Amino acid sequence: MKNIFMLLILFIHIFLLNFACAKESSNTPLNAIFSPANSEQIKQVETFVFKNISEQTRAINLSRELRCPQCLNQNLMESNSPIAKDLRLIVYQMVDQGKSNNEIIEFMTQRFGDFVLYNPPFNQRTYLLWLGPLLLILLFVIAGIIAVRKSISKD
Repeated sequence: MKNIFMLLILFIHIFLLNFACAKESSNTPLNAIFSPANSEQIKQVETFVFKNISEQTRAINLSRELRCPQCLNQNLMESNSPIAKDLRLIVYQMVDQGKSNNEIIEFMTQRFGDFVLYNPPFNQRTYLLWLGPLLLILLFVIAGIIAVRKSISKD
């Protein structure tokens, strides 16, 4: 039952993201966003040198907080997809440039929407995502009560 519930939440999440993305217009073509990493980019990600350990730790933690847009439920550090490597490099470069965590997260959400956040904000576009599971539970409780009352009234 738990797996079915999680699958239902995932479908609702994907539906809401597609709905939100359809409403947003972007001047960036999809092939520019999801272009595969070449061997040079992979080398840059794997061998990126930070100015100090604190920046490295911050970049790695931030990459763990952001979801890979291709893998659905892996963060940028866990994913081996080309887009995750590209985004990891972007995060590393932005940290190296002195950008704050909020600026990096804002950049990622502008580019990919709230999907890249594991805890999207409660706003007009995500209210159904947050309240959907509660509404479904309420619906199942009401259906259960009706079924029990019908079975009791037949006896």
